[in-house]
Amino acid sequence: MLVSWLKTLERIYEAITKPDKAFRLWLTTAPTDKFPLGILQKSLKVVTEPPDGLGQNIKNTYSRLSEDVFDGCTQHQFRPMVYVLSFFHAVIQERKKFGKIGWNVTYDFTASDYEISYKLISMYLNKAMESTDEEELPWDTLRYLIGEAMYGGRVTDDCDRRVMSSYLLEYMGGFIFDSNQRFFFAKTDFEYVIPGDDIKTSEQTMEFIEAIPLVTPPGVFGLHSNAEITYYSNAAKELWVNILQMATSDGGGAGGVNREDIILEIAEGIQTKTLPEMYDEYNIRKSFDIPSPTQIVLLQELERFNKLIAKMGASISDLKKALNGEIGMSADLDSLGSSFFNGFLPPMWVKLAPPTEKSLVNWIAHFDRRNKQYRDWIDVEEPKVIWLSGLHIPESYLTALIQTTCR
Repeated sequence: MLVSWLKTLERIYEAITKPDKAFRLWLTTAPTDKFPLGILQKSLKVVTEPPDGLGQNIKNTYSRLSEDVFDGCTQHQFRPMVYVLSFFHAVIQERKKFGKIGWNVTYDFTASDYEISYKLISMYLNKAMESTDEEELPWDTLRYLIGEAMYGGRVTDDCDRRVMSSYLLEYMGGFIFDSNQRFFFAKTDFEYVIPGDDIKTSEQTMEFIEAIPLVTPPGVFGLHSNAEITYYSNAAKELWVNILQMATSDGGGAGGVNREDIILEIAEGIQTKTLPEMYDEYNIRKSFDIPSPTQIVLLQELERFNKLIAKMGASISDLKKALNGEIGMSADLDSLGSSFFNGFLPPMWVKLAPPTEKSLVNWIAHFDRRNKQYRDWIDVEEPKVIWLSGLHIPESYLTALIQTTCR
């Protein structure tokens, strides 16, 4: 659905006065912050989330398969290979929860990738059965098509593509049918094996999958144990952030501090103690006869910094007016107030600031240090030792140094 059309849908929905009793409108959407609030407030919402855990992910994949899929290929290798493909699909899905440690770029591997891959395996097995020349499956071709075309078609990063190829080399090959070695990858606190020949139905396969532990150590994915620490730390932070964001705007009980008073106090503090005056770009530019490359970088930095100062000042003034009832409270201003109350950096400021994961308090301290560096650069001289993290685009300063050296 086009996000821009949702406003029109909201107007159409509001105009319906006497709908038929059997009328139902179903909408499906990916997560987006642009969905109209009016529709959400009047809707029953159903959210689907991918299962957490390797076993649950494999189980979810197998739940989409019917016996007709297995009846379409009579080769005895088909069931083990479908299980290996399901394991591979679950592993690359689970890697996403480790963030940048898992994948450099987040990819949406879907059920369609899995479906076309097992159909490809079925076709190759049937072709191998019809041909008497082939002694074994063309594993290199299968790995290439699945890793480079089916799943790999989504992968844009070279290192991520290498990871996917390594998985397929580890999982797919004639060795998976070796009766002397049932493991198709290193054991990690649990024997992750392919179902044996005694497992011939979907029900038996589901029982086999149920035995997989709920918690999967990172070693199963070929990752260091520290990846798990990072994952749990980020999950805990995300949980607390979501809990804070769910806080209501109601005032506290007897003796409690009013939420609006806290927001006003923070807004006043930032406006009076932190927010500097905007830099006079015109006169600063005139003070340079022929700007050097680093002075041009300074002017570019000041231009961006002025936009941030202007946005901060205007948004805080509007928020104070909204809290005093002088203007209406918009969604952006409500988000600004919630960010002040919860100690987060407001989203409208994030767009104009260098990328950061800092809280509001730490970001304000960082903002003050940036302002001091710019001021000293203008009033005194260019810093002998530059604080690169205090620049909006540090790469531009490094490029300017290279230009100066070349000249």
